[in-house]
Amino acid sequence: MTRYFTVEDLRRSSGPEVVVPEGTVVTPQALAAAQTAGVTIRHASGAYAEPTPDRGPDAQRAATLLPHLPEPVDENAGTGVVITVVGRDRAGVLAEVTSALGEAHINVHDISQKTIEGYFHMLLTVELPSELDFGRVKSALECLGGPDDYVVRVMHERVFRFMHRI
Repeated sequence: MTRYFTVEDLRRSSGPEVVVPEGTVVTPQALAAAQTAGVTIRHASGAYAEPTPDRGPDAQRAATLLPHLPEPVDENAGTGVVITVVGRDRAGVLAEVTSALGEAHINVHDISQKTIEGYFHMLLTVELPSELDFGRVKSALECLGGPDDYVVRVMHERVFRFMHRI
């Protein structure tokens, strides 16, 4: 299971240095806050390095067998994004996610939410303004919640177009 080190974790720490376990993902916001505060984030073995993403057990085989399948080019691809939010149900989750979207001036096209036995699943389709960088939006939204609360995943619509092409 991936461990995340957030700004809140940084606030709870004390001293000029924080040692995080190998494989821990330090959020961009925590890295920026640490730099501003003059705090060094490192591993026990040395300087902090972002862990290699886990692409799954078939990643190497797919790269070898499917190099001829490029990203589809679609002039109508737009800047659509699919956001999923999954976690324990509690008041305010929808407000937290939509507030973050509103602050970035991101328009929500569709939203659905289902709650079952204390857990919820929310799906939003949104349109990014052309001036927003997808990577920054993805990082900012995926830092919401937490492992014991809820998890946000952000994917560009091109991922879905590519999946349905195979």
